[in-house]
Amino acid sequence: MKIRHVLQSMVMATVLVSGMANADSDPEFLNSGAVLPTNLPFSEVVVVGDMLFLSGQIGNMPGTLTLAEGGVEAETRQVMENIKTSLEANGFAMTNLVKCTVMLADIKEWGAFNDVYKTYFEAGRFPARAAFGANGLAVGAKVEVDCVGAK
Repeated sequence: MKIRHVLQSMVMATVLVSGMANADSDPEFLNSGAVLPTNLPFSEVVVVGDMLFLSGQIGNMPGTLTLAEGGVEAETRQVMENIKTSLEANGFAMTNLVKCTVMLADIKEWGAFNDVYKTYFEAGRFPARAAFGANGLAVGAKVEVDCVGAK
């Protein structure tokens, strides 16, 4: 029941945020290749008007699907570096993020995730966020984060 409520909230937030983009803008589908292999069946980033939608990032080493070693902290650090790299490669920065959704393979690692996550933002300027436990993240990842940004 909780998962359903979280998913409904995420969909509603995405719809509301999507509505803020200029309806006359054609979406730009961007794949820098700086983080993920470019042969995957999704775009790294989609930009519509002043809004940026970043695909979920896992703790993979750039250009591969090999996960960073060292547990949830190491994967979280790599996730956040991947987000930062992807944003910068597409003309955005961490300060442009307004909403992130966090999926953890083990919700008990929420605290360890937060310890790393918070170091990537200025105190008091954190994006809005949802976090939930998920069963079976891509390639066995411990954490995945997707984000929405605004210019």
